[in-house]
Amino acid sequence: MQKLVEEALHSGGSYADLYFENTTYGSLLLRDGAVTSGGNHIDFGLGVRVLSGEKTGYAYSESTAWEDMLSCAKAASQIASGRADVSPYGTPNPSRGEPNPAADRYPVEQSWRETPMSRFLPFLQKLEAEVKGRDDTRIIKLMANLAFQMSDILMYNSHGELKWDTRPMGSISLSAVFEQGGLTENKSISRSFRCGAEMLSEKLIREMADELVKGIDDRFAAGRPKGGQMPVVMGAGASGILLHEAMGHAFEADFNRKGTSIFADKMGKQICPRGIQIIDDGTLKGNRGAINYDDEGVPGQKTYMVEDGVLTSYLHDRISAAHYGVRPTGNGRRESFRYAPLPRMRATYMESGTAKAGDLIAEVSKGIYVDEFSNGQVQIGEGDFTFYVKAGYLIENGRLTRPVKDINIIGNGPAALADIRGVADDLAVDPGAWTCGKEQSVPVSCGIPTVLIGNLTVGGE
Repeated sequence: MQKLVEEALHSGGSYADLYFENTTYGSLLLRDGAVTSGGNHIDFGLGVRVLSGEKTGYAYSESTAWEDMLSCAKAASQIASGRADVSPYGTPNPSRGEPNPAADRYPVEQSWRETPMSRFLPFLQKLEAEVKGRDDTRIIKLMANLAFQMSDILMYNSHGELKWDTRPMGSISLSAVFEQGGLTENKSISRSFRCGAEMLSEKLIREMADELVKGIDDRFAAGRPKGGQMPVVMGAGASGILLHEAMGHAFEADFNRKGTSIFADKMGKQICPRGIQIIDDGTLKGNRGAINYDDEGVPGQKTYMVEDGVLTSYLHDRISAAHYGVRPTGNGRRESFRYAPLPRMRATYMESGTAKAGDLIAEVSKGIYVDEFSNGQVQIGEGDFTFYVKAGYLIENGRLTRPVKDINIIGNGPAALADIRGVADDLAVDPGAWTCGKEQSVPVSCGIPTVLIGNLTVGGE
């Protein structure tokens, strides 16, 4: 590895790192009682990165034969060739080969690699039976999917830092089509954790079956409300996707370093009411966004982006940390060895406040309560966002009344943060299989307590 790093720096550059990956993937899909797909495969290779000023050289190889790795290092070196300055990319943890002392954030009781595929089919069949037992007459299509992986990661860099990690991931998704009176409704849920096959429990079966059928009566009864500007209460948990998309991406340091984020000039400034804390966290044990180390070998950590309403930190990889003269925050992440790392979120959430959820709803004379989103769009530079709400309720005179669906929530990230009227004491980090796409895909999670925003545009009738 040392020889590869030396070769990578041969044409210049001030920093180089190696990223070895060996990942086993597996999946099994049960559709209406029949197995329609499944299998296992292995992804294996090495990525070499060289940094020289503003230039990044990156190359990868799907072989670890010496000649192939050497060729990869030479290619990265040539791409980033230039004057070799002193490396500004820090040594945040100069230990050589030591595991992260913070903890193993994803202990495995039963390895996915060692669990026979024959165990997975009975689990999915039982999950399907449990769902149908709750609403057999209206479910006309049902799909249950299991996906899992184990990734061995080895990282070495020109500072002599050697880090390794084995990362598990298990995900279960359920999708159903319900029919009633000639109308159909779709609902999908998921669970995803960094753990082993021990997650496939009776308790998980019951929880997912209950959640999939919950609220279906309201879905069929729901309508589109009259649109306009009004208060919006964000339900605890999955509403955190708005926080992730509309604010979290704009806090990623590469957008700010390049001046494209709406928050690029707001460091140290009050951006929302006092008492609000917004966090990106890699330390939640078993969480989908948890990391022992990021993909640059920086220890996973808990990063306060907003403290008492003040923007105090961006999310940094080594490059942006060097630019701002701060320490990396453990947010350098990549999809696989084929990609160079970028500043990316992990688990993004707002801490609990002091209000009660019911009291926030009671403050609204006419507005919307939303708790299930399906997708959204955000303009990083302007901060404008649009989110599609799958399910929620009309708020009338401080009470949840008629169910609503198929509406858009439209607003501006900085304006929405500044217009937060109350934060409840019920933070929930959603356990779903959230995946963030930003040139490449990485697993993340999100959460939020119940939050009242004073004024957003609701797109309805």
